[in-house]
Formats: sequence, C-alpha cells, structure tokens
Amino acid sequence: MKKLIVASNNKHKIEEIKDILSKFPLNIVSLKEAGIDVDVDETGSTFMENSFIKASEIYNLAKDSMVLADDSGLSVEVLGGAPGVLSARFAGEHGNDKKNNQKLLELLKNYKPEERKAKFVCAMVLIKSSTEIVKVQGEVEGIIIDEERGHNGFGYDPLFYVPQFNKTFAEMLGSEKNSISHRSRALEKLTMELVNIL
Repeated sequence: MKKLIVASNNKHKIEEIKDILSKFPLNIVSLKEAGIDVDVDETGSTFMENSFIKASEIYNLAKDSMVLADDSGLSVEVLGGAPGVLSARFAGEHGNDKKNNQKLLELLKNYKPEERKAKFVCAMVLIKSSTEIVKVQGEVEGIIIDEERGHNGFGYDPLFYVPQFNKTFAEMLGSEKNSISHRSRALEKLTMELVNIL
C-alpha cells in the first residue's frame, strides 16, 4: 500500500482527506505520523504557489512516499482578493480568528451586501514522483455578512454566508459544509486524477 503524507497536522483536515480518498489503496498519514517536523516558509503569492512550495519541500524529506499539500483561504472581490494567502494572519497574528474577522468586518463596513461577494479557495498539489505532479483547485462562492453567525467551523466560517443553504459555514452541519466546501471540491478533482496515476 502506497504511503501518502498529508503536509499538515490538522486532524480535521486529515480525517476529511482520509474519508474522501478512502476508496484508494493509500496509507494516509500526517506529518507528525511520518516523523517530519518542519515549518515550511510559504512565500508564494497565490494559494497554488504556496501549496507547491509545501508539497515540494516535504517530498524532498519523505523518500519513496507521495505527498499531498494544500493551501486555502478567503478571497473577497472588493478587497482585490484579500485576505488571500494572508488569510490565517490577516490581522497580524497567525491563527487569531477573532481579530481576522474583526478586521474583515471593518474593511467591509461601508459596502452593501451585494458588494460583499467572496469565495473560499483550496489549491492542492499531489507529488507522486518528480515527473508526476497533480495540481487541482476547488472554490465555493458566498457573501460576507456584517456579523458572525453560528458556532461550527473555524476561521471566517461565521461570516461566510452561502445563499443556496441560507446559512453561514458556521451554521452548517459538517456534512453540509463538506458537500460544497472548497476542500471537498478540490479533493473531488483529485480523486479523478488519482484514478489515472495509481
């Protein structure tokens, strides 16, 4: 069984990836489970660039294993695509969801609802070998509302409203969110590619 190292230690992310890729003969492990302790410097200007940087660095450390990396975040139209690759550290401190959400609301306070279009983007890179590299991207569109709603999810989920569900990501059940999320859409594309390379 081929080993697939996911360039992450995020349990939620790894479970989601394991679930969606369960039909393939893969032993899916986290960085920690693979014995890799490295902090990759993501210097790219796009989600795909950062994902490739991460996948390449881990692949060079993980001999004879496939590597899957992803980079994701929020892109708001009227903010020129911001927070973009800075999504996790938008307000300066990495992973401070509250401050990131407050900064986003402040920047959008003078915009009407119809001007608050946004999308979550997930770029994934799978490296099987130096010559077999798969790149896929998934997106989901929504609107940034003017106050947080819901207690599920994380990051910008309480502000990201999806009209077709009449809910924010943070108001959805995990199964609802996973049915349309940017990561699940990227993974769907990846499964189609895996059929050809495994």
